[in-house]
Amino acid sequence: MKGEHPLLVITLVFLHVVNGCPHVCTCNSKAKTVDCRGRGLTEVPSILYFDMQELYLQNNRIRTVHPMAFREATALKVLDLSNNSIASLADGAFQGLHNLVVLNLANNSIQDIDKRLFISLRSLSELNLSFNHITSLPGALGNDIKNLTRLSVRHNRLQKLDRTLVEPLSKLQALFIHNNPWICDCQIIGFKLWLESFLFKGGTIDDIKCQQPDELLETDLRKVPYEIFQTCPSSSYNHLLASIHHTDSTHKASRLHVQSDHAGESLPECEPKQRPRPVNLRHAIATVVITGVVCGIVCLMMLAAAVYGCAYAAIMAKYHRELKDVDQLPPTTEQGSPEEKEPLDSNIA
Repeated sequence: MKGEHPLLVITLVFLHVVNGCPHVCTCNSKAKTVDCRGRGLTEVPSILYFDMQELYLQNNRIRTVHPMAFREATALKVLDLSNNSIASLADGAFQGLHNLVVLNLANNSIQDIDKRLFISLRSLSELNLSFNHITSLPGALGNDIKNLTRLSVRHNRLQKLDRTLVEPLSKLQALFIHNNPWICDCQIIGFKLWLESFLFKGGTIDDIKCQQPDELLETDLRKVPYEIFQTCPSSSYNHLLASIHHTDSTHKASRLHVQSDHAGESLPECEPKQRPRPVNLRHAIATVVITGVVCGIVCLMMLAAAVYGCAYAAIMAKYHRELKDVDQLPPTTEQGSPEEKEPLDSNIA
């Protein structure tokens, strides 16, 4: 019996290794998930079976992720390392995870991200880096994970985000960047332009409030007028104007293209009609002047009519009064009085 115990232990260890489930974790071979949440782990388990698709390591005390830590989990699609104490991620930490779709690194102590950290994550769709101490993102981020649809970098120490970093993210649908100490100076012009284009295309974003300069404190970058950047170096401001012109031209071209499909008109025939703004201004001034003159003439005519009406009414009233006075006079007799007729009558007799 005593000899059977070591054999039993060896057998169990062998089965455990073959199964690939860490002894402190809960594994579901049918769902292909490994649950290691809140187990007090200080590092990523070294035994992981190759066809595992979901690995949950949050709420532990992991401080670092070593190179090739997930070399045996090539089928992994969901990896959650949130709520740990991770301060560093070695180059190659996620090497081999070509099928990874969701990566959660929120609520850690990450400060720097190696420029090649995400190079093998070609299928990554969601990346959560919130609640860390990140001061900058690797410049090749957009080129390494072009299939990214959701990115969260909330509650970090980012002061700027370069336009060239996010432009390659053509599939991005949602960007969460709230609560970072953004500096809204000349270096953020390109990112502001990208934001407006991103929103125009239907993207989702939370607020991005400036912390510097003082006059823009707590102002959302999207509401900062472009006139603020007129003091920028000429090269930066010229780039801004060129970008705005390019964006406007693109939008106009798209609208005119749609109109031409319906009306059979081409862009060269329509474009010149939108340019002569000074002519429109002169037309507006001429319209105002002509309108004023016409209104003045109408007012004078109305005044003359009123004066004529009053004069006519006064004359007619006087005429009616005189006519009334004439009607009230006593009638005059054409024959003489009786005294004057008597001598005549006597002579006739």
